[in-house]
Amino acid sequence: MMRRLSFALGLALLAGGAIAAVPASAPPVTLTPDRPAAPVAAKPDARLEQGRYLAIAADCMACHTAAGGKPYAGGYAIDSPLGTIYATNITPSKQGGIGLYTEADFARALREGVRADGSHLYPAMPYTSYAQLTDADVGDLYYYFMQAVQPVDAPARQTALPFPFNVRLSMLGWNTLFLDNKRFVPDPTKSAQINRGAYLAEGLAHCSACHTPRNALMAEIGSQTLAGASLGSWHAPNITSDKVSGIGAWTDAELTAYLKTGHVEGKGQAAGGMAEAIQNSLQFLRDDDVAAIVAWLRTVPPVRAPGQTQAAFSHGSAASEEPLLRGMASSTERHSLNSGAILFSGYCASCHSASGAGSTGQAYPALFNNTATGGSTPANLVSAILFGVERKIEGEEHEAFMPRFDQRSYVQPLTDEQIAAIANYVLKQYGNPDVSVTPAYVAQARSGGEKPVLARAQPFMLPGGIVGILLLIALFVLLRRRRQRKE
Repeated sequence: MMRRLSFALGLALLAGGAIAAVPASAPPVTLTPDRPAAPVAAKPDARLEQGRYLAIAADCMACHTAAGGKPYAGGYAIDSPLGTIYATNITPSKQGGIGLYTEADFARALREGVRADGSHLYPAMPYTSYAQLTDADVGDLYYYFMQAVQPVDAPARQTALPFPFNVRLSMLGWNTLFLDNKRFVPDPTKSAQINRGAYLAEGLAHCSACHTPRNALMAEIGSQTLAGASLGSWHAPNITSDKVSGIGAWTDAELTAYLKTGHVEGKGQAAGGMAEAIQNSLQFLRDDDVAAIVAWLRTVPPVRAPGQTQAAFSHGSAASEEPLLRGMASSTERHSLNSGAILFSGYCASCHSASGAGSTGQAYPALFNNTATGGSTPANLVSAILFGVERKIEGEEHEAFMPRFDQRSYVQPLTDEQIAAIANYVLKQYGNPDVSVTPAYVAQARSGGEKPVLARAQPFMLPGGIVGILLLIALFVLLRRRRQRKE
């Protein structure tokens, strides 16, 4: 979230103890002549299982595994506002990965963003959150990666950002300003469950990395924690306890269902980076850990979006204009797809129904009472149309799927004008009618979303730096000449 609401949960005890992720002992079995004794299974390695659980909870796989690639071998492209960052190989390979890392090297990379060779990582790797992890958890993660992950000797593709972002040493100054390298400290005024949830969500889950807006230097704004943020073309929503702008009006059961399945009827569905987080990580968390996160979310200070008076999920109702479209175009009409209603009928109604009510069982969700259509920004609606939705939950017969309609679509690529027309029709019929979409907005989303100030300033940084150096040289020469004249 960026692969965000990059928009991703750690599972260590608050005091740094281990979690027993080992199944309970099976009841004794009575042996009979036709029931021979089973082979004695190897004793489970509790520390390895703990490390594996932590890696899943932190969603390491999502960022460090490229599509079709080997687990943790890197190469996954993270489309940051400053350029494409390629995730590194974190297998225990001594040639291509972290096989030569000591546990101290691993801890420094994880919590300070500094690799074993001394070079700095970019905060697309959320070390600002991982800084809170206990020594025990870091040790268990290291043990898991070194002992259980298959080494891949091929190095991952190297990141090559434009100047000056390619100067990794600049991260030293950024870390000085914005990295709080402190471990998690439980709040004695809160329950053990809430502290547990805080540790999970603020640490390995790095929720704030996607859901907190950032300043001009791309650091999180502390006063707006979890108040919602742009993630390229997507938007990670407000998840504070506010009942209008945040998740304060969601029930515990709804929040739990969302974290485990990515879908709550009448509220919303996970897409983009959040869908990845649920598919690869959150759905596999223990129920008590999910409950702890929900309990902690209730304590997050509410942040109300300026001017918002209605919750995003409360907009809209079923409505259909399908009867009005019949017979409107002649049999020889060549440009009949000329309105949002007609485009919706042709491309959307077959799944979401002509009334926008979705399918039975909501495998294809309703478009009303939906945070993607009722929000104050059309970002997630437009991004879903452009890039589609994929989300697979274990145990469910079918995965959530919506085809993409951008230039890579195998269904039908749609133009910026067509997507804007569909989005505006959906917003008017089923969502927030005060929000509208222009073709220019769709084009911007298609190219990765609005660029932050730092990215927009990048083309001027090199010439600006050169001019600055020349001015300093000129000032030095001028001062020296004046001094010589006085002498």
